[in-house]
Amino acid sequence: MFICIVIALVCFGLVTLYSASYDEAIRHGLASSYYFSRQIIFAFLGFIVFIVIRWIPLRWIRRAIPYLLIISFILMILTLVTPWGVERLGARRWLQIGPLPSFQPSELLKVSVVLYIAHILSKWDGHSFLPIGISIAIIIISALLIVVQRDYSTTLIFLLVALALLAIGGLRLRYIGMVTVGVGVPSLIFLFIEPYRIRRIVSFLFPTIDPSGLNWQVRKSLEAIAAGGMWGKGLGNGTFKLGIIPEVQSDFIFASLAEELGFSGVILVFLLFLGFAFLGFSTARRFYTTSFKHRFIALASFGITFMIIWQALINLAVVTALLPPTGIPLPFFSQGGTNLFIILCECGFLYRCMVIDEKELAAYE
Repeated sequence: MFICIVIALVCFGLVTLYSASYDEAIRHGLASSYYFSRQIIFAFLGFIVFIVIRWIPLRWIRRAIPYLLIISFILMILTLVTPWGVERLGARRWLQIGPLPSFQPSELLKVSVVLYIAHILSKWDGHSFLPIGISIAIIIISALLIVVQRDYSTTLIFLLVALALLAIGGLRLRYIGMVTVGVGVPSLIFLFIEPYRIRRIVSFLFPTIDPSGLNWQVRKSLEAIAAGGMWGKGLGNGTFKLGIIPEVQSDFIFASLAEELGFSGVILVFLLFLGFAFLGFSTARRFYTTSFKHRFIALASFGITFMIIWQALINLAVVTALLPPTGIPLPFFSQGGTNLFIILCECGFLYRCMVIDEKELAAYE
């Protein structure tokens, strides 16, 4: 069932991306399938890694986590201080090494930190402060590296996932509150030192201030969703993607989907994500209640599932004007090869946890 849901999400996302992006590609002098072709390459590579992870012993994966975290930190630093770092729209988030396609190291860093925290907390006896101190230090360093790349929204999502993982890992509520205050105050400072972030919040609170500027995307997104009705205009027949919603193939792809497939298509998307969440959290619960020795599987499964679902919820909230505009893509759907590739790697790990047998569990213990 999990494999079917993942394949359905990827295929659904690819079809939606092609429909939403062909006009944008043509207007930039590119082939109509430009964004689709790039995305399908990353999807193919992601499924290959998915299959490979399925057969890697879990104890090997766990031993590789610290090295994966170190590699993530190195790639983040290379993005910031070397000519390989690529700046787009004022943000330096991409790394371009030679002929390889550009990618976002922050996507790898997020999953590396989640797995490493799960690795540390799975050994925590509930008394020593050292594992918690190491986890908090890694969270803070990672958040700083992401926010320096001017990716504030990703930083907030990352921090929330990390705090949820600490809570599930057994950290007491009062310490969770202290950590929240400790990262919350700097987050507010970073929020208000950038004028464009202030403008986004003001435009969200007072949508009539600048309806043709900062609020244009959200307004047109809501109009596209309303225009879809119950059954939509039909796949490929949407009009808001024809230059009305800027960069519709990215953060606002859900609006194009809702216009063309209507409420029925929206329900299908929600059901697929709901099934994904149910299977992921069920895996975490299964191992969290089975044995203390299996807590790594439980915590890692929870962290990965929560990160993907929370990202989807934030994107949908932005598109429907429930949150200020951010740069958070819709998992499996939005343009972004790195995001799709990493998500499929995470899905491969989740599936690895789901199908682990008793023999391997015994060896893993």
